[in-house]
Amino acid sequence: MSIEKALNDAALSVNRKLDELIKPVVGAEARVIEAMRYATMGGGKRIRPYLVVNSAAIFDVHGEYALRAAAAVEMLHCYSLVHDDLPAMDDSDLRRGRPTAHKEFDEATAILAGDGLLTMAFEVLAHRDTHPDGEVRADLCHALAVAGGANGMVGGQMIDLLAENQDLDIGAITRLQRMKTGDIIAFSCEAGAILGHASKEQRHALVAYAHKLGLAFQIVDDLLDAEGDAAETGKPTGADAAAGKATFVSILGLERARTQARLLGDQANEHLDMFGRKADPLRWMTEFVISRKS
Repeated sequence: MSIEKALNDAALSVNRKLDELIKPVVGAEARVIEAMRYATMGGGKRIRPYLVVNSAAIFDVHGEYALRAAAAVEMLHCYSLVHDDLPAMDDSDLRRGRPTAHKEFDEATAILAGDGLLTMAFEVLAHRDTHPDGEVRADLCHALAVAGGANGMVGGQMIDLLAENQDLDIGAITRLQRMKTGDIIAFSCEAGAILGHASKEQRHALVAYAHKLGLAFQIVDDLLDAEGDAAETGKPTGADAAAGKATFVSILGLERARTQARLLGDQANEHLDMFGRKADPLRWMTEFVISRKS
């Protein structure tokens, strides 16, 4: 199976689950639900859900459990995009080739839609349908809260805002991106291990794989921002340079950044050796991340 088909299959499955979980309603709150659906159902490669589903498959986790966890991760990811696009943050008008949520609706509705998606992510994980074992559900909620909170994604976003027009070295950039992007990618792989009652060694291997993958992902993101086409990426390019942000590309240069992304991809795959062929879908993702154009 090609990575494109595997990604598409995972995306279709998680889209159906998101459609089922974020139901349209009638009433005064209908507008915020509509905005939540707009933010989640508007395309996207669904990389994080793919990682959840395929890390869970290594441990033969029930498909429904994996899909619910995958949908929860995507809800949290989409909340972060809605808020990241706001005028007070990155001030972006385009996301996934469409107007951002605050442009399609308004700023207040976009903020509330992001809040709704964030809280619904934990509602889904905490529900018995996600796993019959309460300890597993609690572990999922705790791990996602850590990855998405002040010591993870939110903290990384704060550092990113403060980093404009500051001279950050490669260590600081690596820490920033590990928190802002890598921790949620790491949770996406760790979720499969949690659902599957994996050993500490197996869980650690998947997290280590994901951290390398997350850094490679961010380097490629920086490359696309520096030299990509907005029509192909689905979002504005050149934003980092315009904002004076230090990135992997601004520090390493284009060619060294490309080389580093490939090296990180190779290192990521080494952590999958213990899983044999069952981890092939994760290896496909590594190649996809390194070579993606959007």
